[in-house]
Amino acid sequence: MPNTRSAAKRVRTSQKRRAYNRAIKSRVKTLIKRFEEAVQGGEKELAMERFRVAASALDRAAIKGVVHKNLAARKKSRMASKLASLS
Repeated sequence: MPNTRSAAKRVRTSQKRRAYNRAIKSRVKTLIKRFEEAVQGGEKELAMERFRVAASALDRAAIKGVVHKNLAARKKSRMASKLASLS
């Protein structure tokens, strides 16, 4: 339990930020999973569209500071190589 008013406020704000960050991370993971399902199915057009959506979500998460920019770059790079393997 927080002992001061400012500590209580920190608890409240950190709970809000945690919920916000978790929602964004969950959405990014879902989009990456959908992309990988399209790659597994061999559907190139669908995979290309899902790659664009997932990469955009990763970029937005990195800009907002939810994930590190290098993590976003690494995941995008790995998705791009999977997409290229379909050709």
